[in-house]
Amino acid sequence: MTGSSDDVSGLPESLRKLTDTPRVFVRRSGVPAPDAKCVVYWMQRAERGVDNPALDCAIEVANELGLPVVAFFSAISNFPRANLRHYAFLNQGLHDAEKDMAERGVPLIVRRPPENKLEQFLQDVGAAIVIGDENPLREPERWRRVLAGRLKIPFWTVDADVVVPSRLFTKGFYAQHLFRRQLDPLLPEYLVEPKAPKLEKQWPHTRIARWVLDDDITKGWRHFDRSVKPVDTFRGGAHAAQKRLRYFLGHQLPDYEAARRKPELNGTSQLSPYLHFGHISPLRIALEAKRVMDAGKAPKAAYDAYINELIGWRELAVNFVTYSRATYDSFECAEPWAEKTLREHIRDRREYEYTYEQLERGETHDELWNSAQSQMVRYGWMHNLLRMYWGKKILEWSPNPARAFEWAVLLNDAYELDGRDPNSYAGIAWAIAGKFDRPWFEREIFGTIRYMSGTSTGKKFDSRLYMALVANPGMATEQMFAEATRV
Repeated sequence: MTGSSDDVSGLPESLRKLTDTPRVFVRRSGVPAPDAKCVVYWMQRAERGVDNPALDCAIEVANELGLPVVAFFSAISNFPRANLRHYAFLNQGLHDAEKDMAERGVPLIVRRPPENKLEQFLQDVGAAIVIGDENPLREPERWRRVLAGRLKIPFWTVDADVVVPSRLFTKGFYAQHLFRRQLDPLLPEYLVEPKAPKLEKQWPHTRIARWVLDDDITKGWRHFDRSVKPVDTFRGGAHAAQKRLRYFLGHQLPDYEAARRKPELNGTSQLSPYLHFGHISPLRIALEAKRVMDAGKAPKAAYDAYINELIGWRELAVNFVTYSRATYDSFECAEPWAEKTLREHIRDRREYEYTYEQLERGETHDELWNSAQSQMVRYGWMHNLLRMYWGKKILEWSPNPARAFEWAVLLNDAYELDGRDPNSYAGIAWAIAGKFDRPWFEREIFGTIRYMSGTSTGKKFDSRLYMALVANPGMATEQMFAEATRV
């Protein structure tokens, strides 16, 4: 199956073969510009120099054309819902990407506004073709569509941040078991060690305008959101991600099946911020986890449970965002049965109702919920079990389901390092709008949406210890966030 959306008949045979994969999407066809000086890799979602199918594709194209590769990153001061916390993490990652790409002979050029336009950069370096990475979210996809109509050279994008190319799934799925029926038979084909092509021609050291990386890529941005500060619980970048992965595989994967359900323990991989920013490949994580299992250092049950999260749920979330692009971050994405039951209960009396500001400050009657909110605000991450509970209670305490969804998205996107992500939106949709779930027993406010109580949730783990840890930054950093995640 080809990933191409456009005619590739004019391409040389060697390049046409590179498009004959569902991972590559030809957004603008045509023959590479004659007398060009390089191939450009436009890095946006996959911010890494290793295990990057988009960069690898650019290198293969460049080798066929006898050209070098130049990587370009455009720092965008008005990226939707981005703030200083996100950009500090991203900035750390750019240093690693620059180093890793340099070792492959690819310079990384970073530009900031107003010199950060991709089209101008392509002219500056004399690009023959531009290779980018895919991003299923609404605004980045719009950028790619607009650019495809404006560029004068070929433009391909590569699905670099999923194991199984998203284009192999031609519809959206409302349940994970249905998605897995199509996903699982494809895994043996894609869970294989990638080949890293070697660049044959290096970029000559000519002068070109760029931003010299320092610790604040947002310096001088007048209207940028600096209200949410960086955290020290996670350091961004491919090198930190690889270190975190090694720690998880060596210390936590063997007990993952049970420990992942304990928010007071450091039992999960905590790789979601790195996956969101593209600092690590999900394929690399899966392959290394399988090696640990094959070596007898972790049980198959633990491996299967982790792969279900890493690939099963995560790639279902990408599928959800892809096929619900207009609605994935609003209540309009609700399943019909969920929308119906919630509207039937929209006038139910709420024992507690809070404003957005009260929720943001963690000022509710529920100590466990307040601690979960505090974990997100203080540390940039929340345990998955608590994320489900957190979303359910926002539905219960908000004026209506649409407002609950809106507030959950705003809080998630502002404070979570892995916010603004398909996984986050799918999780909120599950908690509030019945996505990937089924009707349960009828009750006030929720209708037949699945309910979670503080009493039952708190009994599943040591909730008192969890709340004490969150309230004590020193203790939380030592116990809830592994040494490998921190600066």
